[in-house]
Amino acid sequence: MDPTTPDIGLGVPTPELSDDALVRELSSVHTRRTDTLRFGSSDSLVNNNRRMAELEAEYLRRHPEREVDPGRLREGARTGANEVGREENLDGVAEGAW
Repeated sequence: MDPTTPDIGLGVPTPELSDDALVRELSSVHTRRTDTLRFGSSDSLVNNNRRMAELEAEYLRRHPEREVDPGRLREGARTGANEVGREENLDGVAEGAW
């Protein structure tokens, strides 16, 4: 952080978070994202962006070999690979699909 920028309390430094706390923080910041974008001040949006980037970078640092759903990759999407944890309903549409 720039030493001229005041500390505005953006939470526990990411390296100090337990794995469970890191996932909870990620979930929380993503949950608040749309409201912050739509209704928050410019400063709120900047802080949300910064915290989200810090949390995501820390998660990726800790889990460089994380499981990647083949259906989320371009080639997997083109071949119709099923997404992990998605089940088709009676209409043949994956539950939770957009």
